[in-house]
Amino acid sequence: MSRARVFIASSLDGFIAGPNDELDWLSGHEGVEDTFTPFFQQIGAMLMGRRTFDVVRGFEGEWPYGETPILVATNRPLSTQRESVQGVRGNITELVDQAKQAARDRDVYVDGGALIRSAMDEGLIDELTVTVIPIVLGEGIPLFAGATRRHQLELLGTRAIGAGLVELVYAPRP
Repeated sequence: MSRARVFIASSLDGFIAGPNDELDWLSGHEGVEDTFTPFFQQIGAMLMGRRTFDVVRGFEGEWPYGETPILVATNRPLSTQRESVQGVRGNITELVDQAKQAARDRDVYVDGGALIRSAMDEGLIDELTVTVIPIVLGEGIPLFAGATRRHQLELLGTRAIGAGLVELVYAPRP
C-alpha cells in the first residue's frame, strides 16, 4: 500500500524558502551527498502545491522529476508542456487519494508547505524527512506554522550529511 511521505529541507529557524520563495540557500554545502535520488526512486507520484510548482518550473536545467506523475493542487488554470503534470482539485484527502491512485503500489511524495500542513492535520502523512540546513534565514516561508493542531512525532532516524546538515526522519505517533 502506498505511503504519503514528505521530503523537505528547512533552515535552522524553520523556513523552507526565503520571503520571496528563494531557495539559493540550499546549495553550496560541502560534502553533501545526494539524498534526494534514493528517496525519489521509491516514489510513484508526487502531490505538489501550486506555489511550489511555479518555483520548480522556473529552475534552470532538466526537469528534476522525469516522467513521474506530478499532481499539482491548484484552483487556477495550469498550463504545462509536460504530459506527466496535471492540475487537480479537491480537499486534501481527495488529493492524497488521487496521488495514491497515480502512484499505484509506490509511495506518494507530498511537497509544498500548505499541502504538507493540511495533510498532517488530516493524519495523512506516514513519514517526514526533514533535512536541517545550518543557516538562519530570519524570515521566509515557514514549514509548520499554520498547522491547526499539535502533532506528536516519533523519531525514526537521524543522520549527519556533509558539513553540518542533519537529516531527521519522523513518523506521526498514533
